[in-house]
Parts: sequence; structure tokens; C-alpha cells
Amino acid sequence: MTVGPTDQTSDPVARHAGVVSELAHTALRADIRRLGSLLGDTLTQHGGPQLLELVERVRTLSREAAGGGRRSGGAGTAELDRLLAGVDPGTAAQLARAFTTFFLLANVAEQLHRAREITAEVGADPMGELVRRLAKEVGGEALTDVLARTELRPVFTAHPTEASRQSVLSILRRVADVLDREAAQPGSEPRAERRLAQLVDLLWQTDEIRPGKPTVADEARAIAYYLERLGEATVPDVLEQLDLALAAAELRLPEQARPIQLGSWVGGDRDGNPNVSAAVTSEALRLYADRALRIQTSLLDELVQELGVSTRVVGISEGLRQSLALDRRHLPEVYDRYIRLNAEEPYRLKCSYILARLANTRERIAADAPHRPGIDYLGAEVFIADLEVMDRSLRAHLGARIADGTLARALRCARALGLHLAALDVREHAERHHAALATLYRQAGEDGYAALDRALRTRRLSGELLGHRPLTGRFDKPDADAGEVLAVFDTLRQAQWTFGEEAAHTYIVSMAQGADDVLAVAVLAREAGLLAVNGDQSWSRLDLVPLFETAKELRRAGELLDELLCDPGYRELVRARGDLQEVMLGYSDSNKDAGITTSQWEIHKAQRQLRDVAATHQVRLRLFHGRGGSVGRGGGPAAEAVAASPYGAVDARMKVTEQGEVISDKYSLPALAEHNMTTMLAATLEATLLHQTSRVPASALARWDEAMQVVSEAAQAAYREFVGHPRLPEFFTSATPVDELAWLNVGSRPAKRPSQGGATSLDGLRAIPWVFGWTQTRMVVPGWYGLGTGLAVARDAGLGAVLAEMREWAFFRNLLGNVEMTLAKTDLRIARSYVSALVDPALQPLFEMITTEHDRTRSEVLALTGENLPLARYPLLRRTLAVREAYLEPLHHLQVALLARRRETAEPDSDLRRALLLTVNGIAAGLRNTG
Repeated sequence: MTVGPTDQTSDPVARHAGVVSELAHTALRADIRRLGSLLGDTLTQHGGPQLLELVERVRTLSREAAGGGRRSGGAGTAELDRLLAGVDPGTAAQLARAFTTFFLLANVAEQLHRAREITAEVGADPMGELVRRLAKEVGGEALTDVLARTELRPVFTAHPTEASRQSVLSILRRVADVLDREAAQPGSEPRAERRLAQLVDLLWQTDEIRPGKPTVADEARAIAYYLERLGEATVPDVLEQLDLALAAAELRLPEQARPIQLGSWVGGDRDGNPNVSAAVTSEALRLYADRALRIQTSLLDELVQELGVSTRVVGISEGLRQSLALDRRHLPEVYDRYIRLNAEEPYRLKCSYILARLANTRERIAADAPHRPGIDYLGAEVFIADLEVMDRSLRAHLGARIADGTLARALRCARALGLHLAALDVREHAERHHAALATLYRQAGEDGYAALDRALRTRRLSGELLGHRPLTGRFDKPDADAGEVLAVFDTLRQAQWTFGEEAAHTYIVSMAQGADDVLAVAVLAREAGLLAVNGDQSWSRLDLVPLFETAKELRRAGELLDELLCDPGYRELVRARGDLQEVMLGYSDSNKDAGITTSQWEIHKAQRQLRDVAATHQVRLRLFHGRGGSVGRGGGPAAEAVAASPYGAVDARMKVTEQGEVISDKYSLPALAEHNMTTMLAATLEATLLHQTSRVPASALARWDEAMQVVSEAAQAAYREFVGHPRLPEFFTSATPVDELAWLNVGSRPAKRPSQGGATSLDGLRAIPWVFGWTQTRMVVPGWYGLGTGLAVARDAGLGAVLAEMREWAFFRNLLGNVEMTLAKTDLRIARSYVSALVDPALQPLFEMITTEHDRTRSEVLALTGENLPLARYPLLRRTLAVREAYLEPLHHLQVALLARRRETAEPDSDLRRALLLTVNGIAAGLRNTG
């Protein structure tokens, strides 16, 4: 099927949310009807015709309920509520499963049609178009210079917002495969129909609810599945397209360039997760290395089959000849085994040596044995060199076209994935490092570290870093907490000895509030032998990364980085890392702390500060954006967010988290994965090459900044008034299923930070359940609250004309677009049903605060977009959302009824618990980006 472009095909908001052409929408609806019909057959088979009749009755009443307007229920509301109130928990579970399964099938069909639409739309050569445009605008030399240091690194995390199990996602991927094959093979419809029916039955008979909490190892295996698929196909495919585009422009990717790399937090993110031990970190690294070795071995097996080039026909380079002689000395058994077959086929012989080293590397890692140079590999440097010597020899002897085949793909994979697949970042809370150091100082007879203020602590640590004394003696045994912190640094050192430095070289400091928080990590890393400060002889095997998470820290980001880079010992460490400093920006906690408007604005300003401070210190900056799936956690079209960055903030390097349900939505199908990777790479290159100076006059930017500051301050005040209400915790836990989310077993990490907040406090609640809970009830407060007040205050202050101007500002346009999407998914009519049924009437004023701010935000946003409805310019998208609404409606009513029963008992029975969790799953599937 081919899909022609429309005027919305290039719009990232529409593309991010669904199909954008009428033809694709028609085909999608046909597939959804088909899958829905098969689901109806399954329901009848498993629950009898009465189950299907009940589902249809609930759907009909839900449509009538939805027809009564956005605020009050329609004619079917009362009857629907009566019907659901009388349904037993077992039947309620069947109903919830029916609507949830529909959403799962609809989602995978939508992913498939988005993928088809993208493939047809960009098949002309998007990478070629990008390279031609950039080469024309900045010149080929500037483009290749930037590509030499380009680094796009999506970092996959296990943040628990993916409600669907891997077992379920696997079945859905097979559904997509069947639909895709059928479209490509006319006449295969009967076989496809039979297979689809089997898969729908299998989906129904597979439990959506995890039987227990996943371990970190479970999460690592789930993430490794995606990483391996990306490593096998997506990354080398995108890089091949880049190579071809450059060649067409008579350019070439610099030999050592690594424009795409992969990263992971799973197994390294210790902040608030007591389940991530040093042993777990080692286990995750072994898992990723195993997958990388599997990919590289497969490619080398292909090369053995392919490179039958004979010296009877063509010569080889002296470099390859010397390399083979050295190989023979190191691995004589390989020579003895293969020389008879490959005496005149040097490339096959070389591949056999490489395969032997890969096998020896796998055995060494399994045995936890030391690296043996020439026998196995430590990291990818020598592995890449072995491939490069073949590449150079082929190209020097009329074999360039041969080298551009599987060997080029192997080199791309080797440079992008190494032998570690994904670099594992370690993250830990700043206070844990100080607690460990207090123990070490106490054992050294220097009590009082814990009582030092931040300035004195910074001075102490700065001096410690410049000194050379060890804080830990050979026989010291620190307490359990300090020992656990020190064990992580020991694990990092061991990991680099086992897997190579590239496997684990980033240490992120959560809740960094001062230079002392990063210097503390530097001192502990020195104790483990990971770095040393010694003038010109300073060295470091770690990137130390402060994470600025709250609005307060974001406002001081430039000041904090300046303080850090002014420290002489730390500056030597940065110089040892190539004068590159990474800084992570937190979206989730800043949003929860200050609201979406202020969060986005402070992150934007922080990037400017960091850019300027880095330039002052002649340091290159790598920004790491900790984005979530929902708008309330920094979600939205990622490429648009890059384009909305301040000028000069993107400098060829971009790290961004990929987490939860976003991973399956963006990477489960090859075409979608390739599109997302290509789009992000293009955005990074464009921002680096075309956005190093302001796109607007300084006077206009100053005017916009002033207006945005007014908007932000008023928005934050409104948001803080709401979240600071003394009874909001009670309202939130009553009106939403946040307390029940823990039953879902979606992640290994606790929902609350340790030792923070009580049962009725929001302080310790993580940003994910905060967003998840509001989204389930369709209030979606974190995605829009406060912006309306901010815009209204600015308008009242006479800034209306400036706000209209600001629509030309990529930052402001991106903020409005994301909030508009959230407003389209907000439904206060449904939210009111939760509040009226579950919340103490004395708390109703809080809901009135929500409705008042919602109306204000909706009105102000529409005034700026010039439309009468959110997303009015996307009729197809609105139609898609309307279809989803019809199936979400019954799940919401069912969830309200079940929550009401749940609140009447201290310990719900298993059927009630299961039914309730199924509604949570279904609503998450229907809304797609929930946390």
C-alpha cells in the first residue's frame, strides 16, 4: 500500500500522535474493525454470547454518556453506572480485559500504519535531502567536521510507565508482522486471517498483569531486547543511509566518527532503588556484552562466507600481511585449523582470527578472567582495528565496492555498539556520597564532615582531590551503607577491566545542588582507582555528571557549573576527559516541583547558562535530557524539543532518555525505530550547524524573555498554590488510583523515595505515579496546570501583542503544542465522575480549582492558536482521539465503580484487585503516553 503525503505529513505534532493522511486513516480504521471483529469472536468463544452482548451494551451506554457534553453526563450515564455497580468483580475483569485488548490491538495497528505512512512518505531519501541541504548551507567541510564529533545517544531506562508485559508486547509485534506481510503479499488474506485469529486468542489467554514485581535483571532483559534489535538493524541501517548520502555529496564520514551510540540505565540507576546492587550492575553489563558479542559474531560469520577474495586474483596490503603474521603468533591453533582451507584467502583467515578472539572474549567474561592481549578483546579498539585493516586492504586493491558491503556494516556496528552494546550509566543520590565520606573521615580520625556547611565541604573536598592520601586503608571496613557506595565504584573499575572503559564511564549525581556534590564523587572515584589529579599527569576514566532536577537547581545551573569548573582539581579531570563536560537536566521533578510552564522555562534558561559557562571555560558541553513519556514529564516530539533549544546549546552531542511505554511505541517496529533515530540525528545536526546564533534579533528575544518570565512566575504561583493546598494529598489519593498502581508490578523501583513523606504526603512521591495518577482520571494536571494563569497575567499586563509575536519562537511554540495535546486528552466530565463518587465533598473546592484553571488555560491557548478547539487543525487526529474516547469511556466508569468498592474494604479480594488493575492497564493503553 502506498500513502501519498498531505499538508500535515511533515508536522511533528501530528506525526508523533498518529497517521496524518486520509488514505492511511481509512486503511487503519479497516484494520481496527477487522481486529475488533476477531476479538468479538474470541469473546464469544471464551465468555459466551452474553459476554459480547454485555460488552456491546456497555459500549452503547458509554457512547450515550459521552454524548451529554464535556461537563455533565449524558442520558446513558445513570443507567451505565447502575449496570456497572451490579457487575461482580469477575465479570468486571472480563469487561476491562475486553476494552483493554481492543486498545492493544488498535495501538499496534496504528503503529503499523504510521510506519507504512512514514516509509512511503520519506522513501525518496530523507538522509540524502538532509546532507544536501546542510552541505549547501554550511559547506561539506563544516558538515564532516561536526560529524566527526557527533554523538546521538538514546539512553533506555526502566522507569515504570509501561503497563503491558513483554509477553503481551511480543504477541502484538506478531500481529503487526502478519498485517504487514499480508499487505506485501496479495493473495495471502486467508492464511493471514487464520493467523490473526490465533494471535487474538493467544492475546486473550495471556495474563496482562505481572504475577510479581520484576527484578532489575528482568528489566535489563526487556531493555536488552530493544537494544539488540536496534543494534542488529536500525543503527547500521541509519548509518548506511548516512554513508550513502555523504557519498552522493562527495563527502565521507570521518573514520573514527560514532554518530549514533546506545545507552542504558537499567542495572546502573541506584537512586531510590535498593534493588540495584553492585552485583546487579555487573550482571547487567554481562547481559549487554553478551548481546553485543552475538551481533558482532553474526556479522563476522557473514564475512567469512562473503570474503572469498583470493591472492591468486588480487593482492593485499602490507598492513594486512603483517596483521596476519601477528595473529599467527598469538593464535597458532586458528592458523593450523584454517590455513589449508584459506591459504590464499587472507580475508577469510583474518575473519577466523577475529571470530576466535570474540569467542575467547565471551569465555573470558564468563570466567571473570583477566584480558590477554592478542587472545581476546578488551573493549572495541583492537576489534575495530582488525576490521579496519581488512577495509584498507580491500580499498587499496580494487575492492572498494566489496568493502562497502557486509564489512562496512560490521564496521558501523563495531564503532556504534562496541563489544558492550550500550554504555551503562550509574546514577546515585548526592547525599549517599556525603554519608559514605563522613564514615571514611570518621575512620581516619577526622570527625565532623557531616556537620560542615556546603562551602566548607567544597573546600575540604577540593583540597582532598589535590592531595594524594588514601582515605580507605587496606583493612578498613566501613559500615554497610558506606560499603555499598564504595562497592559501586569498585564495580565500575572492575567493569572497565572486564568490558572496556566504554561499557561504563558515566556517573550521574542526582539532586546535585553544589560543587561539593560532584567533588564528593570525584574523591570516592579516586579511592577506587578510577581517576587521579596530578597536574599534567591527571587522568580519569569517568565522566562526572551533575543532574539538576528542581527549578531551584535549574536556576543556578550556570553558577553551579562555573563553581565546579573553577575548582583546579576538577578542571584537570575535565581536561583529562577531552575538555568535555556532561550535564543532565531533569524534567520530571522540576515539573512536579514548579509546574510545566516554569519547568520548561527554567530548563531552557539553564541551557543558555550552561552554554555560556562552558564557553567561558573552553569546555564542550554534552546535555543529557531526562525526558519522560508524557508531556508532564518532558515528553512530546523529541526532534521538536531539540529544535526549540537555545541557540548554541546543542554542540553535536545529544543524550536523551527513552523510557516506559515510549520505548515500545517508538522502537517496536523497524520503520518507526529508523524514523525516530533518523529524525533525532537530523535534529542534532541541524541544531549544531544551523542554530549557533539567534534566529531572531536580540531585541525581540529580550522582549520575549521578559514576557516569558512574567508568564512563568504567575504560572508557578498558581501551580504552587494548588499543590501546596494542605488537603491536596488527600484529594489526590482519593480521586485517583495512585495507591493501587503499586499492585501493577510495572517496575523494580519503589513508588516513593526512601524516608520521605508519609501516606498522605506528596513530598516523597515520585514524578511517575504523580503523572500516572492524574492521567488515569483524565485531569492530567501536570501537563497544563498554571499556563493559563501565566498567559492571562501577561495579557493583563499589556503583553498580548508580545505573546502573539512569540508564536514565532520555537521554544514557545513547542510549549504551546505540547500543552494543546494534553488539553485534548483532558476530560473534566470524566474527571468529575471520579471526584463525585470517590472524594469527600469537603474537598470539592480543589476540583473547582482544577476546572477554573483548565478553562483559563484552554481559553488562553486557543486565543494564541486562533482555533476554537484543541488540535482543530488536525481533523484526522481529532477523529482518532474521538474513537479512542468511545472505548475509554466504559473503562473509566468501570474504574470508578471498582475504586468505590475498593475504598469500602481494608483488604480487597483478588478478583476486585485484578479487575481494578485491568482498568488501569486499559486506560494506559488507550491514552498511550501515561507517565
